[in-house]
Amino acid sequence: MNQPPAGRRNFDFNEPLLFEKINEGCFGVDLPEGEASHRIADDLVALALGNHARGEKETLSLSEHSEPEICRHFTRLSRWNFSIDTNSYPLGSCTMKYNPRINEWAGRLPGFSQLHPYLPEERLQGALSIMWDLQNSLSEIGGFSQTTLQPSAGAQGEFVGVMMIKAALKARGENRTKMLVPQSAHGTNPATAAFFGFEVVSLRSTPDGCIDLEDIKAKMNEDTAGIMITNPNTLGIFEKDIVTISHMIHDQGGFVYGDGANLNALMGMARPGDFGIDVMHFNLHKTFTTPHGGGGPGCGAVGAAQSLTPFLPVPLVAQKADGAFYFDNDRPLSIGKVRSFYGNFGMMVRAWTYIREMGPAGLKKASELAVLNANYIRARLKDHYHLAYQTDCLHEVVFTDKWQQEKNHVSTLDIAKRLIDHGMHPPTIYFPLVVSGALMIEPTETESKVQVDATCDAFIEVAAEAKSNPENLKSAPQNTALRRLDEAFAARNPVLKWTPEMPTSGEAFKKYAQLLNGRE
Repeated sequence: MNQPPAGRRNFDFNEPLLFEKINEGCFGVDLPEGEASHRIADDLVALALGNHARGEKETLSLSEHSEPEICRHFTRLSRWNFSIDTNSYPLGSCTMKYNPRINEWAGRLPGFSQLHPYLPEERLQGALSIMWDLQNSLSEIGGFSQTTLQPSAGAQGEFVGVMMIKAALKARGENRTKMLVPQSAHGTNPATAAFFGFEVVSLRSTPDGCIDLEDIKAKMNEDTAGIMITNPNTLGIFEKDIVTISHMIHDQGGFVYGDGANLNALMGMARPGDFGIDVMHFNLHKTFTTPHGGGGPGCGAVGAAQSLTPFLPVPLVAQKADGAFYFDNDRPLSIGKVRSFYGNFGMMVRAWTYIREMGPAGLKKASELAVLNANYIRARLKDHYHLAYQTDCLHEVVFTDKWQQEKNHVSTLDIAKRLIDHGMHPPTIYFPLVVSGALMIEPTETESKVQVDATCDAFIEVAAEAKSNPENLKSAPQNTALRRLDEAFAARNPVLKWTPEMPTSGEAFKKYAQLLNGRE
C-alpha cells in the first residue's frame, strides 16, 4: 500500500518559524502613539524576556505579523502534533489512552482550579475530602494500608518508594547495598535504584518471560535491600510466581517494590498488596485517565503496606472524630516533604472523577477490555509478525521484526516509520531490551474493536509490503512534512534554538536538510 487511505494524512504544512517570515508593517496590536507607547512596548518586552538588561543602543530584531497570521501559524503547527485525539496511539508500556472529557470539566471547576493551597484547612474541606476519598480508593484498589498523593509523577513516586525502603532499613540499623531488578522490569527501575546508591543486580528471565526463581535464590541475601518488580512485566506477561517471590524477599528481611505502571491490566481483578508488595506507585495518567507526560503536571501516588506506612511523606490527609479533614504532619518516621504544597490537586480531581464515575464494576471492566484488546491484536498479528514469547499476554503484546529482517532485511524501524503513513502512531520499538527488534503494542481499553481492527489492518498491510516492496518501507514515511530523519545525527547535533545565523535557505540550508533527512 503506497498511499494512506483518504483522510489519514496528518501533516499538511511545512511551516517555517515566525522569525523566518518577513512581513514588515503588519501588527497584531495597536499601541497609543507617543511616550506611552514606548513604555507599554518596554513593559511587553520585559514580560517576554524577563529581567535581561539591554543596552541603550541594543535593539531587538522581532518579526512583525498580524493577529490572523499568528493564529494560523500556531494552528498549522498544532497539526504537526500527533495525539490520542487524532488517532490510535498504541505505545507499549506507556499507555497512551483517551482521557474522558468529564474529567477535564471537573478539574477546571472554579471551586477547584482557583483554590490557593495555603488557605486555612477549614476553607479547604471540599478539596481535602476529595484527597481523603482518593487516598482511600487507591489504597483499596491496590490493597495497601495507606496512600500518599504528593509525588508529581510516576518517576517521582518510584523515587519516594525507594526512599521509604532506604529509611526503613536505616530505622532497623541496616545498610544494605544491593537491589534486585529483573530484566523485564520497567526501564526507570534500575535508574532509581542506582540514584539511591544501590548496586543494581540484574535478574534473568525464563523462556516463558517470567523471573527466574533460581536466580533470585542465588542473588538475594542479607546485603540486598529488596526487589523492584513490574507486574505484569514489560513483556505484558503476569509474573505467576509473584507470591513466592515476595516470600523469598521477605524471608531475608528485604522489601518488595512494585512498579504500578501496568495496573490497568489488574485493576478490579487483583490487588498488588495481596501479592506481598510493600510499596507501589500508581501512574494516575496510565490507569486513572489523567493527562500523560509533557513535563507535567502529573501524579504518581504511592501506596504502602503497614510495614512502610510510617515512612510515607508528610502531610497525609486525615479525618478528625467530628468528621473534619486536616493535614497530618505529626509523623516522626516520615521521609518528609517531597514536593511543594500538597501535590498536583487538579490531577487528583480528574482521577477521583474517573473512579467515582466508573465504580468498582467499571474499573474492572476497563481492565478486562485492556486485556481483551491486547489479546485480540496478538491473535490477529501472530501469523504476520514473530511473537517474542508464546506465554499468554495481558494488557500489551510484544512482537519482533525477525521474519521481516531475515527474509527481506526490513527492520523494526522501517516498520514503525511505514505505520506513520497509515495515520497511526508507531508502537514502542526496540524495548524491552531483552527482545531483539521489539515491537511492543498496547491498545488500551479505550479503543473500540473498529479502531483495533484498523490498527491490525495497518500492521498486516505493512507486513505484506515488507515482502512485495521492502525498499518502500526503508524510505518511509512518505506522507509527512519531513521524510525519514537521520535520528542519530540529530541527537548528536541538536539545534535547540533559532538564531539569525541559522541557515534557512540557500545551499547551506539544503546541505543541513539533507543531513537531517539522511538522503542526498
